[in-house]
Amino acid sequence: MGKQKKYYAVARGFKPGIYAAWFGPGGAEEQIRGYAGALYKGFASISEARQWLQNPAYKKSPLRTEHKSPTLLAPGSLPGKIMIYTDGGCRRNPGPGGFGAVIIDGENRTELAQGYVLTTNNRMELMACIAALEALETSADAILHSDSRYVVNGINQGWARKWRLNNWMRTKREAAENCDLWARLLDLCALQRVEFVWVRGHAGHPENEHCDMLATKAAEGADLKEDTAYLQNRTKMPYTFF
Repeated sequence: MGKQKKYYAVARGFKPGIYAAWFGPGGAEEQIRGYAGALYKGFASISEARQWLQNPAYKKSPLRTEHKSPTLLAPGSLPGKIMIYTDGGCRRNPGPGGFGAVIIDGENRTELAQGYVLTTNNRMELMACIAALEALETSADAILHSDSRYVVNGINQGWARKWRLNNWMRTKREAAENCDLWARLLDLCALQRVEFVWVRGHAGHPENEHCDMLATKAAEGADLKEDTAYLQNRTKMPYTFF
């Protein structure tokens, strides 16, 4: 989640060119969704976008989608797998925050979002995963994509499980942060088959960008909840619900 200015260069799409927005009328997403062999990429400056479009090198790979990470799996690419995309963050850290999640199960698509009065980036990243997994049936088979290394490494490298085994201590003297949420996430992972995959944020991935938009709108909305555990300084206590 973030407010960086982005420019999107569409080399192959319904209307090639440079776009200052991804979503919305006239945005880049309209030009590539449903276009076979679409080629597009996000940039931090318009000059970089122009340079990329003018570079004939991309023409050597006619079927390559330039912006797409090999680890970001497209919906429907693995039959029987539920695809989950999540994002979360704050307008300041800490500050008003929100999360967004997209669940794609075959032809069914579910979008989740919620904003909070005061929270942190990491808590919103975790809550996005928790909300998505809580929406699934037990024993679901899912691949969860997140741009948070904190979340993905916490699961894949076994950090969170180690903290729980050590009574939620990172070291002998330092308690783990957000163990209230980590405990919930670990319990959900025990009920379901979930593979966590890291994707680069703000790199033009359609579903990641969409989750970012959902999270941003939720954080700026009027229906903000209280992150009770954070407000009451109970984030180092497992099983604190809010």
